[in-house]
Formats: sequence, structure tokens, C-alpha cells
Amino acid sequence: MTVAINNINIKSLEAFRAIIQTGSATAAGKQLGLTQPGISRLLALLEEHVGFQLFYREKGRLIPSDEALALVKEVELTLNSVERISLLAKNIAQSNLGLLKIVAPNSFIAGPLAEAVASFLQEHPQVNVSLDTHSPERAREIVARRSANCGFIQLPENHPGLICESIITSGTVCAISRQHRLAKNKKITPKDLDNEDLILLGKGRYSRQQIESIFRKKNISMQVKVETHTVAIACTFAKMNVGIAIVNELLAKQYEAKGLVLVPFSPAIKHEYGFIISAHAPMNRLTQSFYQHCKAYFSSNVSAL
Repeated sequence: MTVAINNINIKSLEAFRAIIQTGSATAAGKQLGLTQPGISRLLALLEEHVGFQLFYREKGRLIPSDEALALVKEVELTLNSVERISLLAKNIAQSNLGLLKIVAPNSFIAGPLAEAVASFLQEHPQVNVSLDTHSPERAREIVARRSANCGFIQLPENHPGLICESIITSGTVCAISRQHRLAKNKKITPKDLDNEDLILLGKGRYSRQQIESIFRKKNISMQVKVETHTVAIACTFAKMNVGIAIVNELLAKQYEAKGLVLVPFSPAIKHEYGFIISAHAPMNRLTQSFYQHCKAYFSSNVSAL
């Protein structure tokens, strides 16, 4: 006798389990939302596949045969596995499961991105997140080669292996000690900073080039006291009144405290960040869900300055 296991219908197994649990085709039908004849057809189909009778009648009830009892455990395991697969597929479809790998500048992670990720995880508690920081050059390659699902990078961006969507914009401020004479200004211009010690982020950055260009056009020399590569360090020295830091407002806000004041810099310099993915493959459902969440989050929680 050959048992055609490969052709067994899942619905037949569900009918079998329901009859085992309830003792009748009518009750099994109610449990599964089927008619009694429908349950009987599924049972007959299963018996045809396995090649032997599974139940016999006794006083109006369906009693499992010894052969049926031998199948109960495996049928239960099979149906539980199917239910787990269905749940897993549902979670994947709803972006409720998986590992999301993100690369971004350290100051961006510690600042606006941290809250966006935290709120995303509240909505998707079974998702795990890997956050990593690299130089812009390395971050581009990691995302382009799909070693990370996505990233955030300061624009402009023209890497051929990336797709980039603008996600958030910020202005520029002077981070200044509350003790400084300019701390009460409504805005600070290059003229105000003539002969003032400055704290600037390292040369080569697009924003640094914009700052230098503005001072050059105003014919004002820059007196750079401290150069650094992070907004956190720049704000720390500014708070100590070592100099005035010209920095990205969005990133500097997290360091604003009693001893540090953020005054708008004029003329305005915009800082724009993009959400990057590899150009070599479409976003998976989880990354797509995170992208939509970030767009909504930054739109409603962070003003475009």
C-alpha cells in the first residue's frame, strides 16, 4: 500500500483534527465554519489518501481508529507548522519581523534618528535594528553593495550605486556660551564674527565650503581656533566659551543646555539629509516601511528650518 502523503490537503488535516477534538462532523463543521457534508467530504478525501479508515461510529459519535490515533501527534505538529508559517508570512508582510541594518553619521544617529528609530520599534516590536556609523565614503559603499539596508547621508549625493531621497532639512546656527556678549543676539552675521574665535567642522565638508565662501564674499577673515569633526565636540568647546561654533541646527539641538545658546546664522545655510538605498535592488518590505515611517516622523516632529 502506498500512502500519497504529498497530496494531502491541509483542509483535510484541519477537519481530521476538529473531529478528534469534537467527536462529530457537525461540531467540527461549526468549529471550522463549514457544513457537516463539507467536513465529511474532507474526511473521505483524507481517508482516500492514507488508504485506511480513520473513524467509526459509536452512539452517534465518530470514534478515532487506532490508525487515526497514531496520526494525531504528527497532524498536530504539521498544522502548527503551517500556522507558524502563516504568522511569519503575515509578520513579514506587515514589516513586523526582521533585521534592519542602518548606517548614518554618529551625530545624526544620536540626534534626530534615535527618536525616529525608537518610535518605529514601538510600532514593530519584533524588529531588530543594527545601527552603524562610518565615514561618508564608506557608508556609501556599504549601502551600494547592500551590506546595509539603508542609510542617511548629508546631501548633495551623486554616487552611481545609490538611490537618494531627501528626508530632512535643517538650518545653521552659532552655538555660543551664554556668557558671551553675542548670546542675546537674534541672529549672528559674519560681520558680528569679525575677530571672534571660531570652532568649525573639518575642511572639505560641503557646509564648511559654504561658510568659507560667505566670509570670503564679505571680505571678513576667519579666526579658526578649533577644528573638529563632530558637532558634539564643537558644542562642548563653545559651551566652555573657547569660541563660537557654526554648526547644523538639527544636530546641535541635542546639546542645547543652560550654558549653551543656539543663535541663527545669517545668511542662511541649509543642511539637507537624504535616505539612501542601493540602486541594484528594490527596498524590501521592512526597509520600505521604515522609510515611510521616517518621512512621516520627520515631517511631523522636526520642522524644516
